[in-house]
Amino acid sequence: MNSPQQNDFQESIALYGGSFDPVHLGHLAVARAAAERFELARVHFVPADVQPLKARQRVTNFYHRYAMLALALEDEARFLPSLLEAPETVRASGKPASYSVDTVARMRARIKSGTRLYFLIGMDAFELIAQWRSAVELLRSVEFIVASRPGFPLSEVARALPEELRPDQAGARRLMESGSLEINGARLHLLPGVNEAVSATEIRLAARQGVGLERLVPRRVADYITKMKIYDADEEPGAPEPPRL
Repeated sequence: MNSPQQNDFQESIALYGGSFDPVHLGHLAVARAAAERFELARVHFVPADVQPLKARQRVTNFYHRYAMLALALEDEARFLPSLLEAPETVRASGKPASYSVDTVARMRARIKSGTRLYFLIGMDAFELIAQWRSAVELLRSVEFIVASRPGFPLSEVARALPEELRPDQAGARRLMESGSLEINGARLHLLPGVNEAVSATEIRLAARQGVGLERLVPRRVADYITKMKIYDADEEPGAPEPPRL
């Protein structure tokens, strides 16, 4: 695939959203591949406070997840942990959860004119994109980079789109052949070849057994998980929110 043209933009950055519970080596592999392929000046890792489609699932306290991100990205000059979906920000918006369409708008309000903005996402999350809040508006508001994930083929990208944006067979074929497609105001890019398989279940098991964490998460994150007993069976992963200043 040819690299997207950057000439008309001052720089390119990406938002990379998710629960990051915890951030692991698979996440970093995706971000590195995207940064290289799309010449990204920065990748902002955006942990969600509450993900609407996973609202009933137990999740580690936001600030533990943010702390692990900060540790994981300490030596990554282009990667930054983000507070765009911190609990205080979500509460201030009056919304019950973190909606990516709002996050993109917040980021656009902060960046310089002429900055190219991407939204980086794994195929495992993108397969549910049609169920997201204001999905069509979101897909038209930012260019999506969809990364391969083990067990989730990129060939399903077109089928996952909301019907209003779904290409015909010829368009879907062009997307797979060229790696990019613009359709009805939405722009998609594929990022194949990122197949580092790491699961949250595997990380929790390693944490409880006390072995193998360093194969799955950055060393500083492994140390934090062990020290704070984040995923111990008898520990509550939540923690008090910091005082409001």
